[in-house]
Amino acid sequence: MPMPLELHMLGRADYAATVQAMQDYTATRTPHSPDMLLMCEHEAVYTQGLAGKNEHILAPGHIPVVATNRGGQVTFHGPGQVVAYPLIDLQRAGYYVKEYVHRLEEAVLRTLAHFGVTGHRVAGAPGIYVRLADPTGHAMLPQRPRNIERSEIAAGSESASEPGSRAPAPDFSGLGKIAALGIKVSRHCSYHGVALNVAMDLEPFTRINPCGYAQLRTIDLSTIGVHTTWEEAAQVLAQQLGIWLAP
Repeated sequence: MPMPLELHMLGRADYAATVQAMQDYTATRTPHSPDMLLMCEHEAVYTQGLAGKNEHILAPGHIPVVATNRGGQVTFHGPGQVVAYPLIDLQRAGYYVKEYVHRLEEAVLRTLAHFGVTGHRVAGAPGIYVRLADPTGHAMLPQRPRNIERSEIAAGSESASEPGSRAPAPDFSGLGKIAALGIKVSRHCSYHGVALNVAMDLEPFTRINPCGYAQLRTIDLSTIGVHTTWEEAAQVLAQQLGIWLAP
């Protein structure tokens, strides 16, 4: 039988203490330990991932900058943002890291759909994005991730990349980032997770290059006309994560 996903609604939680608790649980868990989902929000803090470059932190001011061991570059956490930390034994669940990231993103996409918003993936840039001019429209992005067909490669299609070539730079034209991902996997077990912007003070995002991208605009649900509570958004996202992270 699959192990249950224990849901813990933490509310406002200290960032450093929460990360330490996740690390401690991951280091001591056994094959019989339950998977957990921690849902919380943090006081204002910038967090710098393992690949982070100081040049992307432009003017932090009074907001602390905390180095952390998740992947990725710098991001901002603050009140009005739903942060989800799944502690999943990926080996037991039966999927690899790439699929885990896809499942996290899918849960966010379904959460946005619940509120009438169409989210999008962008090739080469983990996270979820929204069309600023048409957040409810269903037109697909030209810069979405695509699996190139063998026939395209054989025909020398311009959309096909040579094996081993670098992915094209992400194109954020007309988009705003509404959810950021940053994960860590240790002993086949995940921690850190995904942050969905609900109703935040977005000004601190202008003092960094979010996720390492200059001029990338960050938005939240309230900016695009969706007015909900932190509690409702957290419940919907937790439900979707429970569905999409199932073994």
